[in-house]
Amino acid sequence: MFQSAPSTSCQSAVCQPTVSTHGPCRHEAKCPPATAPDHVAARVVASHPEQGWSLLCNGVVVFDDQGEILPDGTCLAPYRNTAGRPLCAA
Repeated sequence: MFQSAPSTSCQSAVCQPTVSTHGPCRHEAKCPPATAPDHVAARVVASHPEQGWSLLCNGVVVFDDQGEILPDGTCLAPYRNTAGRPLCAA
């Protein structure tokens, strides 16, 4: 079965994809909104590891390098653990 490409919404000379949503999160324990500090804890709804990104339930796109694009178009730079230590205690 073929899937159609997402439609686009053009304003001026800039075209942006139109994201189709099915309303608020329906997961049991609700996913955090894109504006929450823990927004990356939302469930993955589309994963493209061959391209290095995933779409979360709250509309955030996360990249393998830890960069992010929020639903409003704001880009968050990748963050790295520069101390060379694990991010979590074992």
